[in-house]
Amino acid sequence: MAVVEERDAEREAILAALAPVVDGIAATFGPVCEVVLHDYRRPAGSVVAVAGSVTGRTVGGAMSEIGIRVPARGDEAADELNHLTRTGTGALVKSSTMVLRDSTGAVFGALCVNVDVTAVEQAHTLLGALAGLGGGPAEPPVTTFGNDIDAVVEAILDDHRSLRHRGWGRLDREERLRLFRDLDARGVFAVRRAVEQVAGRLGISRASAYSYLSQSRTPADPTPAGGTP
Repeated sequence: MAVVEERDAEREAILAALAPVVDGIAATFGPVCEVVLHDYRRPAGSVVAVAGSVTGRTVGGAMSEIGIRVPARGDEAADELNHLTRTGTGALVKSSTMVLRDSTGAVFGALCVNVDVTAVEQAHTLLGALAGLGGGPAEPPVTTFGNDIDAVVEAILDDHRSLRHRGWGRLDREERLRLFRDLDARGVFAVRRAVEQVAGRLGISRASAYSYLSQSRTPADPTPAGGTP
């Protein structure tokens, strides 16, 4: 117990030391910058400090789609730098997520920097048009930033191509397993109650959802006797 308490105290000290850094970075880059400090010990309310308002995050808010991948990877997680994405309102955002580790190397949080580069994109497009340059960079994916972890999970489900085009009832077994593998890889099931939420959204029982998740994590994917409903 003493070891756990010491580790928690160390993590709290790291977060406290970074709180003024959050304000300092945001102040340096101005209104186009947002800095968010996450404590992954409470994923549904991981935001412990925030400065700026690029994605509308608030203290007590949840992780984004980008963020939930980090705790899902555990101590193998690595920094994700200069990741381009779009918000639901169409703003182009450059995001960097830098993982926080304690003295044992365990990942317990992250410092995230989001920079609104929409104006830069517009200037680039204008200059390209004036110069007669055709085409442009690939369109970045839309990412859900929100204060509600359930909404983030719902957005990931909405984004899954097989569900959008066919629906759960029309997927064969391998497609269903592929769906669960993809959701798992994106960190969905690291979120508390996510299995129940996914089951409700797909219209299947919680037991079936856990069964599909277990099978999707088995390399050989053996078909159980009698199948799964």
